[in-house]
Order: sequence, then structure tokens, then C-alpha cells
Amino acid sequence: MKSLIVIVGPTGIGKTDLSIEIAEEFNTEIISSDSRQIYKELKIGTAVPTNEQLNLVKHHFIGNISIHDYYNASMFEYEVIDVLQKLYQSYDNVVMTGGSGMYINAVCDGIDDLPTIDQKLRDDLIKKYEEEGIESLRMQLKMIDPETYEKVDLKNAKRILKALEVTIQTGKPYSSFLSKTKKKRDFQIIKIGLERDRAELYERINLRVDQMVEEGLVQEAKQFFSFRHLNSLNTVGYKELFEHFDGAITQEKAIELIKRNSRHYAKRQISWFARDNEWKWFHPDDKSKIINYIKSKI
Repeated sequence: MKSLIVIVGPTGIGKTDLSIEIAEEFNTEIISSDSRQIYKELKIGTAVPTNEQLNLVKHHFIGNISIHDYYNASMFEYEVIDVLQKLYQSYDNVVMTGGSGMYINAVCDGIDDLPTIDQKLRDDLIKKYEEEGIESLRMQLKMIDPETYEKVDLKNAKRILKALEVTIQTGKPYSSFLSKTKKKRDFQIIKIGLERDRAELYERINLRVDQMVEEGLVQEAKQFFSFRHLNSLNTVGYKELFEHFDGAITQEKAIELIKRNSRHYAKRQISWFARDNEWKWFHPDDKSKIINYIKSKI
């Protein structure tokens, strides 16, 4: 039986180093399930593995599309399954790591086949959002698909836009497409979650943001200021600096907000993974325990 070793955890917890060590232990390759590291232009702000790390183990889905490309979890599922079929010709085990819950779920459980959305409809809804704000989208969703309205994160414009697109395009509620039926995979999935003391994690996040700034995050963000409307740049680390470039806040305030929003994001990631009781949780420093656990499963 082939195995997919999935290593998850919140931002800043230490997934990259550990996943490389695990991949080396099992002589295999890594699939990144980070929805931002996939963009080739974004390096510092998305904490892409260093060239040295990438040279240690071959990684897939890092820096292989542009910020101008449309991409989603459904496309990720399709492409990862295709890559896995090829990798399993050479390896019995493959490592997948990242913190993007939607992308990870798409590979582990499958995602419902949603219709292709007409570009004009997408553009019209985005224009409505930009001109009228998120409340307008919420009210429209409440009218045409109250079931999704009750369940969706009403602060997440991207999720609301997706639900509206599908409902308007098909004439059927978005909720009717979400079957929640797990797809059967022809490989087993070994789920490993990483956890640290909350104060320790937050300190690591703060230090990492400082390191990003030292490495040139401000200069990197400045290059993409004119593309700030792109969904790919609606990302912690960039959107706060865009506010600074607009003159709304100081650079110091922007960095403070990046730290705060990164901590909030980590909290949401922890909550997301906690909903699934199949994860086996370890401290990232417990490498030998993790390796023994994996060996017991394969």
C-alpha cells in the first residue's frame, strides 16, 4: 500500500524543516500544500523554503504559477493526484506539508466538482464587491442561498464570492453541490499535526516576521503594489504593507499588524485542523516519535 504522509500545523511552527527530515528519512519527495508558496513571485512574505532546503529534497507546487493566474483547491486536487500517481511509480511514501486547510482537505477527502464560472460573471461580482462592499454580497447570498449564508464565514469575501458565482451560474444553491462525501483514494493517508505551546508559537511568528523584514519584505511588497487587487496578494504580509504604501499607516504599524494577523491566522489554522480527529499530534522536536509512528503505519 502506498502512503501519503501529511504534515500540517499553523504558520511558523516548523513544518518545513521537519518535513525535509521526514522526506530524507523515507527517501522521498515533498508536495507543498501552501496556497501562497505556489506563486513564483512571492518568496519572502510566504516563507518559501530556501534554495539550500529545496536542494536537499525535491519539492512540488512551489513557485510554479504566477500571481496573475487563477487557481483554486479543486485544481490543486486534480494536479496533486496526477503528480502522486507518477511519484508512486518510484516511491512507496510521499510527504505532503503545508497549512492551507482547504488544499489539504481537497487532496485527503476530495472536493466537489463545481462548474466552470463565466469570467464576466466573476468580474461583475468582484466589481460589485469593490463598489458596494462585503455587506452587499452577504445580503445577496442570504436571498439566493440561505443555507450557505448560515454556514459560510461572513467575513471571508472570497468564500462568499465563490458561493454567489456557483449559485448564479447554475441556478442551484451552492450548498447543493457540497455533498461532503469523501472520495476514495488508492493510497493510505497518515495524518500528522504539529503543535507547540501557544506563547512559544507566537514568539516564533513574531521573530519570523522580523526576519522577513530584514530579508527585504518591504521591498518585495513594493514591487507588487500595483497588483494589490489580485486575490493572490490578499495575503498577510503584503496587504498590511499596501496600507502603508497608501499612506494610511506607518511602516512600524504595518509590521505590527503583520505579526498580529499572522498570529490570528495561526489560531484559525489550529481550529480548522482540530475539527478532524484523525490527526495525530506531536511537538515538532519529537522527530524520532514521529518517524516511529509513521513506521508503525506503513
